[in-house]
Amino acid sequence: MPFHCTICGEESTAICVWCTKDTCANHLCEKCGRCSDCCECEVPLEEPAHEEVQAEAAPPEPAAPPEPAVPA
Repeated sequence: MPFHCTICGEESTAICVWCTKDTCANHLCEKCGRCSDCCECEVPLEEPAHEEVQAEAAPPEPAAPPEPAVPA
């Protein structure tokens, strides 16, 4: 009996290690083994999961200075 990916409906050959949904190779993260619904890795789905993507981290924006306290 063939299984189908719960995300796209393609034939599934694996399951998510987190939620145990059936998933296809396109929706299973090779890094953590989770489906794209559960994955917390920062690899976008558009990028192939088997290639290591080295995104340049943008420096954090400086926080706004605190408002001066106004005496009551």
